[in-house]
Amino acid sequence: MTTITAINTERPTQAPAPKKLPITTLAIGFVVLVCISLILIQVWVTWKAREVQLAETERATYNLARSIGQHAYDTIKGADTVLVGLVERLEVEGFSESHLQRFHALVVKRVEELPQLHGIFVYDQAGNWVVNSQPELKKGANNSDREYFIYHRDHTDRGVHIGPPIKSKSTGEWIITVSRRFNKSDGSFGGVVLATVKMSYFKKFYEQFEIGNSGAIFVALNQGIILLRRPFEEKTLGKDISQFPLFREYLPQARAATKTFTSAQDGVVRINSYRQLDEYPLVVSAALSRDEVLADWKSNTIIHAIGVGCLVIVLAFIGSRLIRQIALRVQAEAELVRARNSLEQLNQTLEKLAMQDGLTGLANRRQFDIALKDEFSRAMRNASSLALIMIDVDCFKQYNDIYGHAAGDECLRAISKVVAAGKHRPGDLSARYGGEEMVVLLPGTDVAGAMKVAESIRQAIYQLELKHSGNATGVVTISAGIDAFVPVRENNQPLELIQAADKALYYAKSQGRNCIRVSNGHPT
Repeated sequence: MTTITAINTERPTQAPAPKKLPITTLAIGFVVLVCISLILIQVWVTWKAREVQLAETERATYNLARSIGQHAYDTIKGADTVLVGLVERLEVEGFSESHLQRFHALVVKRVEELPQLHGIFVYDQAGNWVVNSQPELKKGANNSDREYFIYHRDHTDRGVHIGPPIKSKSTGEWIITVSRRFNKSDGSFGGVVLATVKMSYFKKFYEQFEIGNSGAIFVALNQGIILLRRPFEEKTLGKDISQFPLFREYLPQARAATKTFTSAQDGVVRINSYRQLDEYPLVVSAALSRDEVLADWKSNTIIHAIGVGCLVIVLAFIGSRLIRQIALRVQAEAELVRARNSLEQLNQTLEKLAMQDGLTGLANRRQFDIALKDEFSRAMRNASSLALIMIDVDCFKQYNDIYGHAAGDECLRAISKVVAAGKHRPGDLSARYGGEEMVVLLPGTDVAGAMKVAESIRQAIYQLELKHSGNATGVVTISAGIDAFVPVRENNQPLELIQAADKALYYAKSQGRNCIRVSNGHPT
């Protein structure tokens, strides 16, 4: 059965608020709105300033990484160009004494021309020093134990190789090695040409940049070996950082990008721009501390927050004074409103009592007539069924004659509780129609649904087992008539529903009582 909204015949519990009361509410709302608006605007402006600051820093670190990458490329390219020429000469001319003297003069000149070079060295297949850029060649020196020599000896590729940072055997200075393999005429390993780049050359260049106290710059090999880092610490040279987030997470995703993450080396959160060079196996990174970048923003935020807070306090104080004055003006009227509301509430209670049957507690005939009219109109508009159950206590006159009118009243009260419990939806209405007759109005219900409700009421009353010697069953029973239909405008009136249900009730009584019948006379 479709649920129908209950009919509300009561008035509002309170009279409309006095005209002055909304002014107080509006004043409070206005003050609160202004204060909240100022705070929200300040929060938005502050957050946008933070985003702008971070965006500018990301651009700065990106450009710094490009500059560092270009510097690393130019530095290595200069050394590698010299090595390419030496490899070609060695493979063509060999190691004759005259050629070695010319080679010596050539490499000395190249070192003088390129400020990044620490030295140039040539080693034979055994690692012995053949020629270098030093004024005098050391006799008996051997570098076969160096990483770059072992690499070229064991690998046949002819590309450039950049090794981890080492200390020079000749000067003790930290250097970066750039080397190439050269072969003999038969294609076998002939030796290594090596250019060493000064670590100080990179340091001098990186010290030109303003990166704050917690900023960092580094150049590393693709496999994650640090060649140089600012701030410079010898313990970081050659350190393996391949398991740090930059190499483990970000480089596999993009060869160049800007990310913010916590450094695994010192725990500082940095805005980090990195690039992987295309021509050489190098990764460069420029990073600025996020806390240092946002330091000025934080101080400005505190100053602005204090200013806005003071303004909000002033506005709240002025607003509270205004609201207090308004409140004093409406206080007297509020007292009158409360008195009027009490009177109206009393009237509503009296009106409610006027709509309720005093004996049974059910709705009285007046409330039933109003509800029937309203629900009938609603059913007509919605084209929905409206059902009515009319109930009469069997042989009730004999009950009064046998047990007295006081007992009869108690009997009606007991029956009315069952009838009231038979309605399960807010829109249903149980009412005392007159004397021992009661009705149940069921909006949105057809005959079948009404029959179920009526039968449940009949059985519940029978099961009360109220003694009635004047009834054939020996206990109090009821008979009920039912009708339900969909009203049609201008063809039906509410009275037709009552008449049909009453006719069905009469038929039920004529059939021996303690039964339910519908308006067409068929049994349940």
